Amino acid sequence: MTGKDATEVLPADAAGIARAADLLRAGGLVAVPTETVYGLAARADSAAAVAAIYRAKGRPDFNPLIVHVADLPAAGRLALFDARARELAARFWPGPLTLVLPLREGAPIAPAVTAGLPTIALRMPAHPAMRALLAETDLPLAAPSANRSGGVSPTEPAHVVGSLAGRVGLVLDGGVCAQGLESTIVALRNDGSWQLLRPGPIEKARISAILGEPHDVTSAKIEAPGQLASHYAPGKPLRLDVSAPEPDEYMIGFGPVPGEATLSQAGDLNEAAAHLYACLHRAAASPQPRIAVAPIPANGIGEAIRDRLMRAAA
Repeated sequence: MTGKDATEVLPADAAGIARAADLLRAGGLVAVPTETVYGLAARADSAAAVAAIYRAKGRPDFNPLIVHVADLPAAGRLALFDARARELAARFWPGPLTLVLPLREGAPIAPAVTAGLPTIALRMPAHPAMRALLAETDLPLAAPSANRSGGVSPTEPAHVVGSLAGRVGLVLDGGVCAQGLESTIVALRNDGSWQLLRPGPIEKARISAILGEPHDVTSAKIEAPGQLASHYAPGKPLRLDVSAPEPDEYMIGFGPVPGEATLSQAGDLNEAAAHLYACLHRAAASPQPRIAVAPIPANGIGEAIRDRLMRAAA
């Protein structure tokens, strides 16, 4: 692609990773596949690079960013890990779990990453392209979802280009994201309690089995991505728990409830999670002015699917 507003798209191979690493070291933005969704990455130690994320996304500056790290030593340079944090990291990293932990004094992180909070959100991703990029740059990378703020998250390169063309220098094409839902976010408190700030691929029950039941009183502050009441919005009114759509609604089916697109004809919640954002992108591009979604059970990862849909409908 050429022109000042062009966004380059390259395969997530060795050459693409090397090109992306050069851009990131120079303070640029790169869209990178992860096992959850595509992330808009920038070096987390540069105030100018982090500011470019907020500009590209149109993101409110009170909404902190997740920092992606290559390994546990890299995470330990940024945050304070207690026994609970080490246990969760041992069980679920690399993978779709973000830990909100006390920020280490003197951590080399731009202040905007944490939005002025005394905590930092950290994740060690599992996707080979993001892991290769972290190794190549030897930098912590701030990487919210690679889309305009509040919109539907991207699970394939075309979604990124459709939302951020001209706002991001490079998209690494790693195909379709396997999990399709953003990471589970867990905050560990100094009093020994913990909170689920965002449901995701790692279900609350799996965390509770290690830490006990969570403390459900939510902080008034936005401590992590995905906590805004209105988020993941497709730009059209969205109605939930629908078995029969109105004539002007694009129907997203699930299980026995058919639709113009289906999250999972077999009623498989993991498949539904992987297809959720792709279905919302199709619905947003459809001629119908409204969207309807079939009932989704709230068990397991269904809790995370329903969380995203309720925020999309808000």
